[in-house]
Amino acid sequence: MANATLGTRPYFAMEPKRASRFPRSARLLRHADFERVYKQGRRHFSASMTVFYWARPDAETPVAETSIAKAMTETLARARAGVPAPAGLRVGFTVGRALGGAVQRNRMKRRLREAVRMSRPIPGVAADVVINPKKSLLATDFAAVLNEVSRAFAVIEQKLSGKHSEKAASEVVADRFAGKRAPVGLRSGQAPPEGRS
Repeated sequence: MANATLGTRPYFAMEPKRASRFPRSARLLRHADFERVYKQGRRHFSASMTVFYWARPDAETPVAETSIAKAMTETLARARAGVPAPAGLRVGFTVGRALGGAVQRNRMKRRLREAVRMSRPIPGVAADVVINPKKSLLATDFAAVLNEVSRAFAVIEQKLSGKHSEKAASEVVADRFAGKRAPVGLRSGQAPPEGRS
């Protein structure tokens, strides 16, 4: 009766929450995936967290290592089972006991999860990401945490998508300067002797 007079609905009649922007397919869940990111991935450091990332191999890339072969086998098994291959970034969190009690650790994970939800980039680069917070995360303003997470995603996308373009650019620079090297035995800026060029 009180609900009718106040114009509110009981808790069980509330509208369902809108769809999550951080679905299960975008999360890193398996222990083997975490281990692969730690062992084969790269790192990005910021003030209140360390971000580990590893580019998932494409189907067209040659298989060089057994762990990559294992990842490819898992991808093919998912495709045969009808499970779509994950696109974009898959993100996981690791908060160790050294960072505090359960309440502090869960608060860190909630803050990081919300920052990831708010700053996830458009699916472009296929990579697995593990975020390890530092103790300073609890005292850091949420806007700063959000800024660090979005900056980390931008760096990851830049480094993983720019891998091939960086290689091509370095080859162009090497070719450009190949013909302009100083002869052997001369210091830079020193003119070659007469008759020698």
